[in-house]
Amino acid sequence: MNPSHVILLAAAGLAAGTANSIAGGGSFISFPSLLVTGMLPVNANATSTVAIWPGVLASTGAYRKVIGRPLIKLVLPLIAVTLIGSLFGAWLLLHTPQLTFMKMVPWLLLVGNTLFVLGPKITVWANRGKATAAPSRLRICFVTIAQLGVAIYIGYYGAGVGFLLLPILALMGIENMHTMNGLRVLLATVGNAVAVVLFIAARAVIWPQALLVMVGAILGGYAGAHYAQKLKPATVRSIVISIGVVMTAYFFWKTRGM
Repeated sequence: MNPSHVILLAAAGLAAGTANSIAGGGSFISFPSLLVTGMLPVNANATSTVAIWPGVLASTGAYRKVIGRPLIKLVLPLIAVTLIGSLFGAWLLLHTPQLTFMKMVPWLLLVGNTLFVLGPKITVWANRGKATAAPSRLRICFVTIAQLGVAIYIGYYGAGVGFLLLPILALMGIENMHTMNGLRVLLATVGNAVAVVLFIAARAVIWPQALLVMVGAILGGYAGAHYAQKLKPATVRSIVISIGVVMTAYFFWKTRGM
């Protein structure tokens, strides 16, 4: 890494950690930043996932009081398919040719950014969803199949996946928003954990860059949590969305003609 790349990745990690602690969307900053330094796209995605995951894991602990055994038992089928789907998604990423994945990058950024933009509306819908206190076996079966598809996306790319998890949890009969957020973070953490293990085992992670982004993300997450009450989440969301739009446009331009 040259000095400019060190500065870029440290700043990207700091910004990603801050964004994740307040409004989410940190991967829209870390993943493209790794690409800008010249890292191959599959490695950049794997490295970004590993670098951001410790902060996501820490967030799970914050919700431990609202996630009890009855809820864990209820979503156990979702946890099981998340492990399987994320493993397949991560495997699929590692077996995607670099050029093919590079062509997919702008579209993945577009999908993830769209989910992030629509996130508040999805959250409102999920919170007011037509959930029932006791979902039928047929509904649980349908939701589990849907979660398998979401889990594959988690392992393969994962940006904005939290907003896909909220409607699934609403269909499981979960209505409390704090509980939904806790389970959303839990499922994302479990899915990314599988991907992290596979990426490390496959030696797809570029560690100097990963550690640099990770340190920045931890510091940013701490700072973001500390100053969360002073910063407006809407402002942070707008910044993340703007970065996502710029990065999406840039990679559409960069991959033209490939």
